[in-house]
Amino acid sequence: MSGFLRAQRWLERHQIVLYLAAIGIGLAIGGLLPAAHGLEAAINPAIGLLLYATFLGVPFTRMVDAFRDARFLVTILFLNFVIVPVIVFALSRFVASEAALLVGVLLVLLTPCIDYVIVFTGIAGGAHTKLVAAAPLLMIAQLLLLPVYLAVFAGPGVLEGIEIGPFAEAFVFLILVPLLAAALSQWVAIRVRWVAGVERGAEGVMVPLMMVTLLVVVASQAGLVLNNIPSLAAVLPIYVVFLVVMAFLGTWTSRVARLDTASGRAVTFSGATRNSLVVLPLALALPAELALVPAVVVAQTLIELIGMTIYVRAIPRLIPTRRA
Repeated sequence: MSGFLRAQRWLERHQIVLYLAAIGIGLAIGGLLPAAHGLEAAINPAIGLLLYATFLGVPFTRMVDAFRDARFLVTILFLNFVIVPVIVFALSRFVASEAALLVGVLLVLLTPCIDYVIVFTGIAGGAHTKLVAAAPLLMIAQLLLLPVYLAVFAGPGVLEGIEIGPFAEAFVFLILVPLLAAALSQWVAIRVRWVAGVERGAEGVMVPLMMVTLLVVVASQAGLVLNNIPSLAAVLPIYVVFLVVMAFLGTWTSRVARLDTASGRAVTFSGATRNSLVVLPLALALPAELALVPAVVVAQTLIELIGMTIYVRAIPRLIPTRRA
């Protein structure tokens, strides 16, 4: 066995501990070094590179085939845009009297993730290729429905200052560009007959890339959250409860839809992970009276990243592999 393969297997065997370590180091850096906020510029490149490696390890034809799974697509849309809003409305009532907290909670919890959820789903043995296929639909649906839900749950005045630009940019640079780059790389690998080598290489760098991404995200945002802990005390339990509830609702929804094991895990991860890194620019553009909203959004990111390290172990137990 080559040294590269041994190192890859060691990383995969200890990946959860390594991810928690990356989050811990990120919290320490972000809390101790004010300049760590400057790492925010590296978030999108880190996620884009992570997704490129993810897409590179999956044959492009499988991604195309995944788009034809109508039952999966309907289930994931129903979970994210029918069930999730009901849960979010109920949880948001606990902060309904505080405008900034309410807007922050609604903004982040009503938008399903389209980027690193793909990676966490793959780690847990979920159908991450189907999440790639669902990404355009999830993006379009949240663009159309987010203003509606915000107006109903918080009032029409909250829509002032919200733009769709960050959503479009995220879809292009975090999904389309890495996807096209991976497709091109696969095409070249086929021509030079090195497909197996490319796939092994992609798998080998996944854990280090995830660690770098987690560290960059947490380190760049930790200061904002830590500096506002007293004001955020009311929303942190909401994010924890959301993750717990969605684990069971996602599992239940996938069983009602009679999805296979991998698809059920993918649906569950999609229902729990949110588009916090994409909506953060929206939060930063809000009026001064809502200046706390970015911290509310970032707090969800930190809670979610910790939650995902638990999800990758818990969801396979809630949705175990079915024996033939």
